[in-house]
Amino acid sequence: MNENNDNPLGRKIRLLRQKQGLNQGAVAAKLGISIPAYSKIETGITDVNVSRLNQLAELYAVTVPSLIYGDKDPYVKSIEEENSSLRANLSQRLEDVARLQAKCIDLMDKIMSKEN
Repeated sequence: MNENNDNPLGRKIRLLRQKQGLNQGAVAAKLGISIPAYSKIETGITDVNVSRLNQLAELYAVTVPSLIYGDKDPYVKSIEEENSSLRANLSQRLEDVARLQAKCIDLMDKIMSKEN
């Protein structure tokens, strides 16, 4: 049996409940389970299945991976890394566009000066 001190998932669920100012009875009612059943989730006595994880994530407005991994969510980190890479790529492309626009303006100025 896991106790709360070595059950990060249960700890995370308890903190989310407390953050929303809910008691175990209110959450248990929303999940359609008894208070003792919910208490066992928070203490780690009961393993949480995927369906229950989805319910908890929806109730607390978080993702399932953030429930499981917290700040160490590899999915979120990979998205952040990808976004950072995309931002750098976009920045480079914007610089390229600015250079091309400057060249176009120079060419237009040369064309206009030859016509006059």
